[in-house]
Amino acid sequence: MHLPATVMLVALAWLFLSVSAQAHEPSKSYLSLTLESERFTGKWDVPLRDLQSIVPFGLDKNGLAPVEQLQTRFHDLTDYAFSHLQIALDGRAVAPRLVSSKPTVEELSDGAYLQINFVLEHFPSPQIVTVNYQLFFETNSLHRGLLRIEAGGKVQIAAFSPDRPRQEFQLAAPSQGRQFIGFLREGIWHIWTGYDHILFLLALLLPSVLLREGSRWRGVNAFRPALYNVLKIVTAFTVAHSLTLSLATLGFVKLPSRFTESAIALSVALAAANNLWPVVRERGWIVAFVFGLIHGFGFATALSDLGLRSGSLLITLIGFNCGVELGQLAIVAVFLPVAFLMRRTWLYQSPLLQLGSACVIVVAISWCAERVLDLKFMPF
Repeated sequence: MHLPATVMLVALAWLFLSVSAQAHEPSKSYLSLTLESERFTGKWDVPLRDLQSIVPFGLDKNGLAPVEQLQTRFHDLTDYAFSHLQIALDGRAVAPRLVSSKPTVEELSDGAYLQINFVLEHFPSPQIVTVNYQLFFETNSLHRGLLRIEAGGKVQIAAFSPDRPRQEFQLAAPSQGRQFIGFLREGIWHIWTGYDHILFLLALLLPSVLLREGSRWRGVNAFRPALYNVLKIVTAFTVAHSLTLSLATLGFVKLPSRFTESAIALSVALAAANNLWPVVRERGWIVAFVFGLIHGFGFATALSDLGLRSGSLLITLIGFNCGVELGQLAIVAVFLPVAFLMRRTWLYQSPLLQLGSACVIVVAISWCAERVLDLKFMPF
């Protein structure tokens, strides 16, 4: 087997092994801190499905828990949550005080959340807030904590991850550059852990180094046209998802999360099916744009529940979109040179293109069935 073929097979094997090894659902919690006089008012929305795996209680098929069960386990749930969150004001650790001992369940765009209301008291005019967030990281490396801090009419947001669990915030002079970099990183991570987005991109990229002649594929003659075609595909996808991401996050368009995620899975299957039964033969960027509009609603679930204002929202959207684009370009940079070297081989034109596309169809249809029927049988 030629070296490029070996490299491509190893890369594909690594992708599917990493998917199986990290068989976690991306999840997030929303933590809001608002400075009012001499205290911070806090609201923390924590996903019930994640909590249930740590502090067991019954859930119905819609992911909801009976109120009486939540009431019984409420102190266990809040003790677990606050044992994984440390907040310091001007270097002094402060213990949160619960506002209510009764559980409240809130329905957000992606499911049911336990709402924990608390206050941080007796700290006049704090200048620096330090947050150490560790919730669920020991069991789910894909979990993210999204923080919103409002003080003096200024809003800052940040994302916590296993590699960035502790962050510090200056209330007097919030850093917009830091916020941009933070969500640039989250955009990259969102692509690299969004397996449906990766498979959609690979389904579009597989035929990018080939030309269809009748019922056969043949390799392109030069690298530049293939690169130009790929850049059109990636750019069309970015423009489309940026458009719907912005509209959805701003609240102009809102679709049910279950419908959006099902449509994304279906788009992956259709993109792969086009490789086996070509309907769109040359203008793959059109497919990327049309389905990119759907994928944008999927990205929006990561941002829409933060309650951002115009300034913070603009920085976040730009940073997140740039991160998604960089994440895609990184995949292209690895995939395209190897695919170009292999384009005229039987291995690429038969097993990799045809069998690879068929495998993507099977996985995507399985995802779609899960999301439509609200079941869970796939390991990722």
